[in-house]
Amino acid sequence: MTRFSGIERRAALMADAGALVRAGRMLTRGLVHKPFFGASQGPLFIGRGVRLSGLAHIRHAGRLVIEDDAELQGLSAQGVLFGSDVSIGSRTAIRPSSYYGGEVGVGLTVGDRSSFNASCFIGCSGRVTIGSDVMFGPGVQVFSENHVHADARRPIKEQGVERSFVVVEDDCWIGANSIITAGVTIGRGSIVGAGSVVTRDIPPGSVAVGAPARVIGQR
Repeated sequence: MTRFSGIERRAALMADAGALVRAGRMLTRGLVHKPFFGASQGPLFIGRGVRLSGLAHIRHAGRLVIEDDAELQGLSAQGVLFGSDVSIGSRTAIRPSSYYGGEVGVGLTVGDRSSFNASCFIGCSGRVTIGSDVMFGPGVQVFSENHVHADARRPIKEQGVERSFVVVEDDCWIGANSIITAGVTIGRGSIVGAGSVVTRDIPPGSVAVGAPARVIGQR
């Protein structure tokens, strides 16, 4: 049986108390912002330095946690929709539209109990659909559009973009610093190894690694 000293017990109690205070502050921020969401069901926790915009386009069906310094932009044609018990890690950015004008993006749907670790980027100008029980490791990036570059005589920046989609089905684990490109579906129950670049569909129940990612086995 593990024995803890008095100092260790006091440190644990202080840590627990600190966590409760932090959660209380996050919940208070959530209560301030709740009325401005398109729909807000269940507790809403908002960390320090969070940047929110287009709240009327954002809806959540249950507990939603947005950690410190995250960015959540709602302006989109189909909205940004979260299920219940979703967490958005610190410094994660969710962007369906540009801040500088242009066509409004399509949006994002996330199922229940899914989580984004720190410093993810979800570019949902095209439709991005993420299922339930999905885990995104730190630094995962999702892109649902590509720059048009067919005319070599014109700057790429002037040729616009081509929007597509990304689908990550239920019960997937996307490893740290992976990139998912436009037009890709990752099948239910799949694992994508850290640092992979997913450029084509991954069948359900697969283990895929590499750049570009390739299937190396089945679960």
